[in-house]
Amino acid sequence: MNGNRTLVAGVGNIFLGDDGFGVETVRALTGRQLPGHVEVMDIGIRGVHLAYQLLDGYDTLVLVDATARGSEPGTLHLIEAGTPDGTSTPDGTGGIADGVPLDGHRMSPDAVLALLDTLCAGTGAHPPRRTFVVGCEPARVDEGIGLSPQVAAAVPEAVRMVMDLVHHTALT
Repeated sequence: MNGNRTLVAGVGNIFLGDDGFGVETVRALTGRQLPGHVEVMDIGIRGVHLAYQLLDGYDTLVLVDATARGSEPGTLHLIEAGTPDGTSTPDGTGGIADGVPLDGHRMSPDAVLALLDTLCAGTGAHPPRRTFVVGCEPARVDEGIGLSPQVAAAVPEAVRMVMDLVHHTALT
């Protein structure tokens, strides 16, 4: 692992309405004063690229994505993967079955993390020590470009959450 590196990755499909939340949030982070150990990437739908990027050695991963959890649209959630209310399943696979072919354009964050575990086992690399998801409850994920008003209104607060998180992870 190379120090305390943090990767903030915006994921989602900008052509499916609120699914573009992660991409829009990392765009809003552009130009912000971030600690030197933090990298921000617009991953979009390139989940396989994200898994390979993580092989470069990051201590912390912050995924920014639309996350349906049954709340009101625009509600933000901070989830730490691997915790009881987080995104990992008890077997650590995130719900990915062995032998299921990978589709590089339909990789959810849990599929990326499962692929990363496989890549790390084969290369001797280490996955991030901590993984967070800054998620936003979508109002719609049908075809169309642009966020719903509720999700668009949540982007500035999501930026603040990410900023707080990366400044906090620099201290821990």
